[in-house]
Amino acid sequence: MTTQTLSAPEVYQGQFGEFTITQSDRIGVIIYRAGLTIAALSFAIGSALVLFNNDPNYTVLTPLYACFTLALGVSLLTIHIYMAILHRFLQVFWVIGSITSIGLALSSNEPLAVTVYNHPLTLFGIGFTFVALTGIYFKEAFCFNRLETKILTFTVPLLLLGHLVGILPIQAEQVLLGIWAILFLVFALRKTVQAIPADIGDKSVFSYLKQQRLQKA
Repeated sequence: MTTQTLSAPEVYQGQFGEFTITQSDRIGVIIYRAGLTIAALSFAIGSALVLFNNDPNYTVLTPLYACFTLALGVSLLTIHIYMAILHRFLQVFWVIGSITSIGLALSSNEPLAVTVYNHPLTLFGIGFTFVALTGIYFKEAFCFNRLETKILTFTVPLLLLGHLVGILPIQAEQVLLGIWAILFLVFALRKTVQAIPADIGDKSVFSYLKQQRLQKA
């Protein structure tokens, strides 16, 4: 008769006590990173079609944007953020942006990308999706001091607000879009090789904050 010995889960020392990382935690991180990768690839392909094609097929950009948005939504569902209210805000921003994009896609006779580009005021709705994405960039820059996410935290608002108020020339917008697409890919690819526990964070902090919320309720 053989005896199987199951290794005990590793115990980590957190700020407010010890904690362990479960298989469910690890799967959540993998899903978060997979969502980022799919979003980054979709965004990069769409950007390349615009930047390197004199007569791009803008209709193709709509399903690419849908893939980008859905993948981003999955990442926002599984991301670990200590501040629950910030997490909820990012998810709400994503919902607002997604609903707006669906409405624009169904109501306009033009492809979604053309509608947004020709009518910058639509960014007041669809732009919330990119606010949520910038929130991820900011979180990653703050937690892991990543250079690419630091740059993206400023690049995305600069491009969108610059287009909204009409102060950026086309060449500048193209450069910023290219930087965004490249650094987004770099960010997503670097996440795939990062140690999984780092993305889970200190679970004792989550437990402590949850207890504080329950005591105030």
